[in-house]
Amino acid sequence: MAVYTQVPTEELEALIALYRVGTLVSAKGIAEGVENSNYLVDATGGRFILTLYEKRVDEADLPFFLALLDHLAESGNPVPRALRDTHGRQIQRVAGRPACLIEFLPGVWPTQPTPVQARAAGGALGRMHVALQSFEGERPNSLGPAGWHALANRCGAQLDAIAPGLRTRVTGELAWLDAHWPSALPRSVVHADLFPDNVLMLGERVTGLIDFYFSCTELRAWDLAVMHAAWCFSGDGRQFDTALGDALIAGYDAEHPLLPEERAAFPALARGACLRFLLTRAWDWLNTPADALVTRKDPLAFLRRLDHYAAL
Repeated sequence: MAVYTQVPTEELEALIALYRVGTLVSAKGIAEGVENSNYLVDATGGRFILTLYEKRVDEADLPFFLALLDHLAESGNPVPRALRDTHGRQIQRVAGRPACLIEFLPGVWPTQPTPVQARAAGGALGRMHVALQSFEGERPNSLGPAGWHALANRCGAQLDAIAPGLRTRVTGELAWLDAHWPSALPRSVVHADLFPDNVLMLGERVTGLIDFYFSCTELRAWDLAVMHAAWCFSGDGRQFDTALGDALIAGYDAEHPLLPEERAAFPALARGACLRFLLTRAWDWLNTPADALVTRKDPLAFLRRLDHYAAL
C-alpha cells in the first residue's frame, strides 16, 4: 500500500455518500507498499480501506480481481471484498483513478513472524489454493519469466547504479532460469505477492489475506516459493531462518500437499521469485517520485536471498 494520489475531502465525502455506511469521519493515507494509493477511511457506519488503482494495475483487470475475492470469501477464506454502492457498483472513479471501497479486516501483519505464525500462514495459502480449484477466471502473469526480461531491459544500465555489476548478474540469472524453469508443473490462479505485510493476524491466527493485485494464472507452487522468499529471511536478506521455512512449508503441505516434482523444483521457483522482486524493487528504486508518500524497498535484499537458493 502507498499514497501517490491525494484525494480532496469533498470528493471523499461524495464517495462515502454512495454507500450505506453513514458519513465520513476521517481518512488517513497509508504509506506502506508500492503499488496503489490507499486510505484508511472511518465513517459513522464502520471502517474501510479506499484503494485508488495506479498505473501498474490495469483497470481492465479489476473485474478479475474482484471476482477472485468474492469467490474466495464465499469459500470461507479471510479476504476483503469490495463493497457495492447503492447502484450495485464495486468500481468507482476517485481523483481521476479507478477505485474501490473495501472491507476492513482486523489484525496486524507479523513484523517478526514466529514458526507458529508461519505455519498458520502457510496453511492459509494452502486453503486458498484448494478454494481456487473451482475458480474459473484466468489472468496472464505479466511478471513471469517473459516479464522479468522486459523489466531488466527497461532498467538497463541503471541497475549498476544500484550496485556495480548488478546488470551482469541479472542477465546471468535470467539465462539460468530460462534453461531451468519448471514450466510443466501444475498451474492455478495464485496470489503471487503474499509477503508478511499482506497477511493479517491476531496472535497466531490468520484474519486476513490482502492485496491480490498481482494475482494471476501461474505455476501453483511458485506462490509458496514467493512466500518462502518473503517470510524466511532477515529484512536485509542476509540471514535465513530454517525453522520459519520448515513451518511455512509444513503448514501449506497439511492443507494442499506438495507434489514430489514441486518439491524438486522449489529452489528454481524460489530463485525466480527472488529475481522478480529484485527487478520490481529496482525499478521502483530508480523511478519512485520524490514527493510520493511511499516506502522504497532495497532491491539487494532479494539478491542475497537469490544467492541462498542458488547454493541449494
